[in-house]
Amino acid sequence: MPLIIMCGYPCSGKTRRAEELKLYFEQNTDRKVHIVGDSSLAAEKNAVYADSQKEKQVRAALKAEVERKVSKDDIVILDSLNYIKGYRYELFCLVKHAQTPHCLVYCLTSDDVSLAWNNSRDAEEQYTQDILNALILRFEAPDSRNRWDSPLFNILQDDTTPFEAIADALFKRKAPPPNQSTQNQPLSSANFLYELDKTTQDVLTAIFNAQKTSVPGDRIPVPGTTEKIEFTRSVNMAELRKFRRQFISYSKMHPTENTGQISNMFVQYLNKSLH
Repeated sequence: MPLIIMCGYPCSGKTRRAEELKLYFEQNTDRKVHIVGDSSLAAEKNAVYADSQKEKQVRAALKAEVERKVSKDDIVILDSLNYIKGYRYELFCLVKHAQTPHCLVYCLTSDDVSLAWNNSRDAEEQYTQDILNALILRFEAPDSRNRWDSPLFNILQDDTTPFEAIADALFKRKAPPPNQSTQNQPLSSANFLYELDKTTQDVLTAIFNAQKTSVPGDRIPVPGTTEKIEFTRSVNMAELRKFRRQFISYSKMHPTENTGQISNMFVQYLNKSLH
């Protein structure tokens, strides 16, 4: 049901607070509590945060795991840095779509405290000095004036976790109402899904085959469309399928009566996404 988003510097006490919240809700409610965090992905954090692409993949994996676990009955706690404002907004859109409440728990520490707590860890659990400094520098603090950062609970290192206030925010507050961007719309024609699935798969197959004889700079014609793929780099099928899933999700919420335009729209979407 509700989502609790932990937020804070590296080594700011987020995991301890998450475990405290899990224990509190398990003892005081009949709900299951799931903690989703970096540790569950078995990723080496220094390697992840040193590489923007790896970090992006980890964030996407965490978001996908949250989306799988959010349900009518369970509580999900996302135990990660969650330091990027845009990512917190994506999570807010996720809970709007699921029509469930959320809150943000911000563990506030100074740079010096986080550094000291990091140094007190076992060597294999520590952030390197460069990574720790970079993450603190990039940190985008939550602001309760932003609807995606509200309700916001700021917790200093010596504070007691405000269990009851957090419970009230999750169970006594209405879920954010869905809007056009988060609510599934009715399909506009009976065969829309079939045409969407078939057409996008045909486009992927055509692109994948054409790459074998194309070089960067070519404009790849796609059968059934008036558009051409602007071939700037080689793309594997896994990446193409990811873009296809994104386009299908968008198209389900914004269906068109003219199914003949699906292929052109998909090619235009790919051209924007591949650059």
